[in-house]
Amino acid sequence: MEVSKNAIVLSSGGLDSTTVIAIAKDMGFKVYSLSFDYGQRHKYELNAARDIAKFFNVEKHLVIDINLRKIGGSALTDDIDVPDADSVTDEIPVTYVPARNTIFLSYAMAWAEVLKSSDIFIGVNAVDYSGYPDCRPEFIKSFEMMANLATKTGVEGTTNLKIQTPLQDMSKSEIIKKGVSLGVDYGKTISCYNPTAGLSCGKCDSCYLRVEGFRKANIEDPTKYL
Repeated sequence: MEVSKNAIVLSSGGLDSTTVIAIAKDMGFKVYSLSFDYGQRHKYELNAARDIAKFFNVEKHLVIDINLRKIGGSALTDDIDVPDADSVTDEIPVTYVPARNTIFLSYAMAWAEVLKSSDIFIGVNAVDYSGYPDCRPEFIKSFEMMANLATKTGVEGTTNLKIQTPLQDMSKSEIIKKGVSLGVDYGKTISCYNPTAGLSCGKCDSCYLRVEGFRKANIEDPTKYL
């Protein structure tokens, strides 16, 4: 079987996915980055994803339109307030978007089949994260198994699709250190769930994890906060 060095990388314009692009490039992959306009609360992340794709000189960057706002059920796609980090409980937070990673990975799986790529990269993390069910290793393993059953290239043995999760067991500070070592400019990224005029709120769970990550890494945070 000829191994393709094409890789699909899901890119949100955030800290984690940008680090994953750098890791995939460092591993010698030709990166095809994939972002989604899914009806999220703001579009700043899409602008960031485009800038990051240019920064890394990826082979191609796609933005797929999916209106998950029609489904709702999340503070990111519905008229639900984004909670401050200090109000987040151990329950799955309201910023969880129903089935988002399943949907995103399905599109990545389709593009990987067309490119005859065996590798999809996603920046899920099980250490410093918001507790989303579709970030767990069990989910990734199950999706990978399904993907190889559901595709022509998988059934014919042309590819053996792998869902690469290089950040899975890393803390946010470790991720930041890794990215800096690979030349990531985190000033181009945005993690905030509820930014205003491009400025991060500094209050949501995602901002909190980012701030703490830079603090623990002892690296200056280039983010502009309100």
